[in-house]
Amino acid sequence: MTGSSPTVLLRAEGISKSFPGVRALHSVNLEVRAGEVHALVGENGAGKSTLMHILAGVFPPDEGSLYLDGQAVSFTSPHAAQAAGIAMVFQERSLAGPLSVAENVFFGRQPAGRWGVINGPRLRRNTLEVLAELDIQLDPDSAVEDLSPAEQQMVEIAKALSIKARLLVLDEPTATLTETETAALFRVINRLRDRGVGIIYISHRMAEVFRVCDRITVLRDGECQGTFERGGVSEEQLISRMVGREFRFRATDNMRVSAATVPALEVQDLGDGGQLDRISFQAHSGQITALAGLAGSGRTELAMAIFGARLISSGRILIQGQPVVLGSPREAIRAGIGYLPEDRKEAGLFLEMSLAANFAVATLERFGCWRLDDRAMEEQAAAAVTRLRLTNLRARSVQELSGGNQQKVMLARWLLVRPPIFIVDEPTRGIDIGAKLEVHQLLRELAQDGIAVILISSELPEVLSLADRILVMREGSLAGEIPRAEATEETILRLAALPHSIHAHAHA
Repeated sequence: MTGSSPTVLLRAEGISKSFPGVRALHSVNLEVRAGEVHALVGENGAGKSTLMHILAGVFPPDEGSLYLDGQAVSFTSPHAAQAAGIAMVFQERSLAGPLSVAENVFFGRQPAGRWGVINGPRLRRNTLEVLAELDIQLDPDSAVEDLSPAEQQMVEIAKALSIKARLLVLDEPTATLTETETAALFRVINRLRDRGVGIIYISHRMAEVFRVCDRITVLRDGECQGTFERGGVSEEQLISRMVGREFRFRATDNMRVSAATVPALEVQDLGDGGQLDRISFQAHSGQITALAGLAGSGRTELAMAIFGARLISSGRILIQGQPVVLGSPREAIRAGIGYLPEDRKEAGLFLEMSLAANFAVATLERFGCWRLDDRAMEEQAAAAVTRLRLTNLRARSVQELSGGNQQKVMLARWLLVRPPIFIVDEPTRGIDIGAKLEVHQLLRELAQDGIAVILISSELPEVLSLADRILVMREGSLAGEIPRAEATEETILRLAALPHSIHAHAHA
């Protein structure tokens, strides 16, 4: 931003909002300037989404006022907010996959002729103009379902900007993006900032907040905890404001398992005839073994192969020194392996079912053969709710929980099983810093209890904080192991990006 008196684009004063039994916001103030990226951070349930829905006209505030360019405004619908130049890009995609890029960008607003027939050439031309403004290289005729997550994100932004938005709200925009895709998104954000667009950036990733944002506003329990210039606050100070207590990532102590100890899990020359190529490693009881690497390196494919959800073409798997054949997840669970998948909504949870049913799904045989014991399931759920500090919503569906609480439900499922080998794939993706702290503590406790935890994470601070051993993957192979004492973000990334021809095999 330039100039000593930046233009205030949006000002929210004293915004309060309550729902039955819940006070979501209490006298919140927010100011967004033209040409700035303004981060809005806080734990799940802090009120971020409620505030953004008020800005977007989804529902009105109970108290308080909104000002756009210094003029009081009141939005009775999302259409009214869009007409005023406010656009939102939600974490969950709102695109129609079978339709083209152009049809999505101007969905419901396609240029039409006098008989109502859509003017295809004009639609394509208008879309190219919007994409060119953002320097986005996409074919307007491409089906959105054929695009990468990053490209779909760009279409969402182009769709928002096609209404001439002056204030753009981005909700967890990098949740499914690779580092390269994130860098491309940041270039677009910087371009929009240079054009004078105000951007509200919602993210749980503190590194991104400090990388791209100018100012940061913190919400906690529906109340504003202050607004800070990026250079005037540290990450730890910011997180303490968010969670209401001091916070510090701490590196775990290397547990130094004896060389004579039989590994809980051993993978020998594992391959799948495609993505995975002769992977060998060991995981020991009482340790957290991290699999690091760039997106597409094969980490998730390896986890699925070990869990019996991906066909193995070569190599073998040993559990406690004994070879096993795992042809399905059921066989893997019986052999003592648990797997928390990367995508909780698509692969981990039954969203329309209750907490009790989701907790019990990996241990159904405990609750009867012909008819499930609902009372026993409810009692088990109540115990899990207490241990993980979940809101007691046993009678409601899991889809009504926050992302952090959904993640806790998946963890609780495996805490009931307590598998000797537990693979966790991106265990804190899309959850707030408070829930992340609790997940980290749970993983440490599991390792201390003698479980072999295999951690897959794209967040390098998380890897460095939790891992006893760090194995780095690239292009479906193990590039090598980095001694815990020598591991830094730089050393991990350097090994992850080495040319395939000079990979070093990892040694247990």
